Amino acid sequence: MKILVVEDERRLANSIADLLRTNGMEVDVAYDGNAGYAYASSGIYDLLILDVMLPYQSGFEVTSRLRSERNGVPILILTAKGDTAERIAGLDAGADYYLTKPFDTGELLACVRALLRRQGEQVNVLEFGNTTLDLSTCILSRGDEQVRLSTREFDIMRILMSAQHRNVAKEAVLTKVWGYDSNADENHVEVYVSFLRKKLAVIHSNIRIVAIRRQGYHLETAEE
Repeated sequence: MKILVVEDERRLANSIADLLRTNGMEVDVAYDGNAGYAYASSGIYDLLILDVMLPYQSGFEVTSRLRSERNGVPILILTAKGDTAERIAGLDAGADYYLTKPFDTGELLACVRALLRRQGEQVNVLEFGNTTLDLSTCILSRGDEQVRLSTREFDIMRILMSAQHRNVAKEAVLTKVWGYDSNADENHVEVYVSFLRKKLAVIHSNIRIVAIRRQGYHLETAEE
């Protein structure tokens, strides 16, 4: 399971990330609303842990934008404000649960497990054209034909299938899959997109990964 933590208090953000990693989860961290929204828009996360008081965009604004784009990632809101009106605002924005700081780590883990279970029940596969991507096995399939993807192939395919017809910038793919601190460059993205195109051909998928200069990639079907 891949989780995104968006919290501007770096010590707290890193503590939450360490706690989740210790419990077997893969975690990315963002420290402001703009970065959090960009990460979450990639569609590769199973859960978003989101602070309310963030630079650039509040947690409520990030949540509302994601929901307006039909991004159904479960969202756990963290905030120092625990009044009823604030909780209602968070839930109305589209959050799934609300946890007030300071919180018990056991309660945080219980909330995370509950939301991940719900996510697992609701979204096991992504579909586009005649092709499905199994999120639990990393298997790309078309009918009875299937192929297993490597970790990076899976992450890129998940981003593209979540975005569907919307363009995803090459820089965004690079950041989400390799991370901000990686030495990888855009050539790495191109190489893995080439791998994916070959695997789509192997299973006779009707999906095409279309590259648009200066805009990135999006998916189309052969009939389009």
